[in-house]
Amino acid sequence: MTSSSLGPVVVYGAYGHTGRFVVDELLRRRLTPILSGRDETRLEAMLDGRPALEIRPARVDDPDALRTAMAGAAAVINVAGPFLDTGVLVSEAAVAGGAHYLDVTAEQPAVEAVYAARARDAEQAGLAVIPAMAFYGGLADLLATAVLKSGAVERESEPVTLSVAIGLDRWWPTAGTRLTGSRNTAPRRTIVDGRLAPLPDAVPRDTWHFAEGFDQPVAAVPFSEPVLIARHLPVDTLHSYLSASALSDIRDPATPPPPASDDRGRSSQQFVVDVVAQVGTQTHRIAASGRDIYAATAPLIVEATARLLDGRATRTGVLAPGEVFDAEDFLRALTPDVLTLRREVRSAQPSDAAALS
Repeated sequence: MTSSSLGPVVVYGAYGHTGRFVVDELLRRRLTPILSGRDETRLEAMLDGRPALEIRPARVDDPDALRTAMAGAAAVINVAGPFLDTGVLVSEAAVAGGAHYLDVTAEQPAVEAVYAARARDAEQAGLAVIPAMAFYGGLADLLATAVLKSGAVERESEPVTLSVAIGLDRWWPTAGTRLTGSRNTAPRRTIVDGRLAPLPDAVPRDTWHFAEGFDQPVAAVPFSEPVLIARHLPVDTLHSYLSASALSDIRDPATPPPPASDDRGRSSQQFVVDVVAQVGTQTHRIAASGRDIYAATAPLIVEATARLLDGRATRTGVLAPGEVFDAEDFLRALTPDVLTLRREVRSAQPSDAAALS
């Protein structure tokens, strides 16, 4: 089966910063994107240089227009935030039209809302609904799955402490990121005693020694990964960290949007996602590094879409990435063009989560 025969993919929010990366990646993979979103003028502007593509404007508050926009699609990729406003409605239209649904939210409540809304109809329709299939959330879930389902991990009854540390040399936020942040005011949660629980008030902040070779002060900032990981991995405690400097960048209204530094439109931003699992006396670590968190999201979600369409998914219903894909194989497919992976196993060592100093 060729990529072009897999059916069209509606990209809702196609004209946004991440949406344009997603459209370009679909075209690179010889999949057929249909451009959709709330602003018809901006959709029409995207046809400059892409005249053969179809546009289907639809407001998120117009269910009939949304269903028309999704009609005949094999999959829908939602990159239109805030996902608290779009996730449930766009996923409803996608599933009603017989299409798989994926989005790129980093918002915990948005993931939970889509899980709750689509739990029954996605399974009945034999479709996959995968929120947070992105740099924030999905990548950490895949890395954690790869670590904890590795044959080298001897878990038995040992408690599992997992740490996810995101290192960014800087964060140039998009307008969509800023809008989403202003809309998402819910208290953040993490995993405590094997269950989702509020993030403790006493937030640790210290230095993380990244596998990539640079040390950075970090703050406890969980994105959507606790909700994903709690669905399917036996984690007793989860710590999530973000570079303190990146947090300062996004909080500063003067920080500019991402500047393009190559012919693909990527910024020069560098990232590392470091996942450390402490299981008994063993410490297992996997790190994924790359360039530009928004640009890297496109191959992540398009790889997932391609696997859904060509039958490499293992389950249907509402899912975390690690539930439906072979995490090791998925990550290998993104190396070395998108990600560089490094792994480490140590015995009789203290947890790297405790190695913040």
